[in-house]
Amino acid sequence: MRFITLFLLLIVCSVTHAQLPEVYGGEIVRLESFNSKYIPDRNVDIWLPPEFDASKEYPVIYMHDGQMLFDANTTWNKQEWQVDEVATRLIKEQQVTPFIVVGVWNNSDNRHSEYFPQKPFESMPEERKALEYSRMRGGDLKLFHNPIYSDKYLKFLVEELKPFIEDEYKVKPESSYLLGSSMGGLISWYGLLEYPDEFQGAACLSTHWPGNFSDVDNPIPSYFQSYIQANLTRLSRHKLYFDYGTETLDAMYPELQEEVNSILSTSDYPKELWHSQKFEGANHSENAWAARLDHPIKFLLSKKPD
Repeated sequence: MRFITLFLLLIVCSVTHAQLPEVYGGEIVRLESFNSKYIPDRNVDIWLPPEFDASKEYPVIYMHDGQMLFDANTTWNKQEWQVDEVATRLIKEQQVTPFIVVGVWNNSDNRHSEYFPQKPFESMPEERKALEYSRMRGGDLKLFHNPIYSDKYLKFLVEELKPFIEDEYKVKPESSYLLGSSMGGLISWYGLLEYPDEFQGAACLSTHWPGNFSDVDNPIPSYFQSYIQANLTRLSRHKLYFDYGTETLDAMYPELQEEVNSILSTSDYPKELWHSQKFEGANHSENAWAARLDHPIKFLLSKKPD
């Protein structure tokens, strides 16, 4: 399959060393091996904005693949999201109110198991689930090292990590958001639909709608779409942002994203609350996401989305 060779652009490998990222602005606070009863322990990096004031309330953006966000010197591919640079600029230009970023590290080989929306997967026929679990991601490595447990990952976020953050920092009421790319895009919209009382919006960049790496006889996108259609009424004034490029792995996404856009359009979900944007020529990489990160942040945090 031609997309298998692009897998390394999708998988965000875990960085095992504990070196703290160097940031352009603000400050990083690390929660080392944050303990969970639901999922394997992992690091969590908290970015506090410049001139952080513990007495003030802040919106919070929870981002997946946390080891890839701040410093290319600490990442496996020497790329980063430039979260600190982009956020600092937007705050200094007063385009958004100051905010906190909580970067949740992924679990490397179990990334697919943690981020693949569980309920859509479980609604598939048994033979299809077995086929997906048997898939290889290249060589002798399986795509899923363990059964999907994204519902437990979301429980970790909602029942363990989010309460900890809200105990440690003053969080602005009704201002918690999810943001991720690729598989992180999948878990972001899924997390919003599963926990609409906990999050007020989700930004999904280069959402990996195929679920696997096949563009032939692949029903997975239809199960995602059915779940979204069935659960969209759970949202009220929530914000939903989608974007996609056209190169490398992102070449699989335009048609699938348009199908999701159609669901949102025909459901009469308020247009000002959802946004979908195509970035012509953009590929599937941290560099590409960094180049447009200002768009989802402004959409989530601005009073009037662009």
